[in-house]
This record gives sequence, C-alpha cells and structure tokens, in this order.
Amino acid sequence: MQTITYTKGILAELSRTIERMDDTEAEKLVDGMQRANKIFVAGSGRSGLMAKAFAMRMMHVGLDPYVVGETITPNLEADDMLIIGSGSGETKSLLSMTEKANSIGATIALVTTNPTSAIAQLAAITIEIPAQAKAEGTSGKSIQPMGSLFEQTMLLFYDALILRFMENKGLDSNKMYGKHANLE
Repeated sequence: MQTITYTKGILAELSRTIERMDDTEAEKLVDGMQRANKIFVAGSGRSGLMAKAFAMRMMHVGLDPYVVGETITPNLEADDMLIIGSGSGETKSLLSMTEKANSIGATIALVTTNPTSAIAQLAAITIEIPAQAKAEGTSGKSIQPMGSLFEQTMLLFYDALILRFMENKGLDSNKMYGKHANLE
C-alpha cells in the first residue's frame, strides 16, 4: 500500500468515526467552557499533546486555559473546568487528578473511547469518540496503530469546539491573531 493510499484510508476512518459522534455532549462542553473561570486540560502521551494544542487555541479565543503539570499552572477552583483526554478513561494519574477536581467541585469533562470508565463516572460531560483504544491495536477496527484514530479524532473535535465557541462569540481568525505568539 502506498503512502497516499494510507492517507485516504486514515481520512475515511476519521470521517466514519466523526459521523458516529453525538453532538449533545459537545454542546454541553462548549457551554461549560464559556462559563468556566479557568480551563485545565490533561492527557497522557499523545492525548496530552492534543490537549496542549487545544489549550493554545483556547488562549487564542480569549479563554484562560492551563495544561496540568506545567510550571505556571495555577490551582484549580470550584468555578473552573477540567477537560481530560483519555482513550481508556482509566489512566491512574488522570483518575487521581479527576478525583481531586471532583472533591474541589470543578466541572469535569472527559473525551474518551470508554464512556463507562472510572473517570467517566466522575465527569459531568462525557464525549465518546467511537474509535479503538490502543490496547485494541490488532482488532481490525483501524488500519492505524494503537490509539492514533482516537488521538486524531480528538484533535479535530477540539478544533471543532473552538469553531463553535468562535461562532457563539462572533470571533474570526483576524481577531484571534492578536493573541498569537509574537516572540517567534
């Protein structure tokens, strides 16, 4: 199989996966983002990288986002939101973080392949991405290895949340550019 053929296969998988997602919880997440004082994002591995990209875009639209674990991340408070990206919804470090956020009273959102996971049980908002988890890498659900389909779909979903937020606030790319990094 040639590279372009693989690319077409990946795009077809992304399209099928996104078609199976439910928009109801997504709208709840956008509403929660608009109400939150600060928004914290977390994920492990590649899911964490998608969360960092999402935090950057949230900053561009004027939200107050933080990546959990960075040195400049402030404390989480009851009027804040924690958005976790976890395919399994069972990652121990993320579950511990979620339990702490829950005890503080923050709003918790989970983006996952497992809507019945331990983290989902604590989340007010659960977004299911119907893609394979990394442990299912040989199940035939995806041509891609491990959790690639989940992670790619998560990044597209995060970008779609930003577009919806922009629509709600009447923002466009020109307005966002004023918050783009200028020390490059």
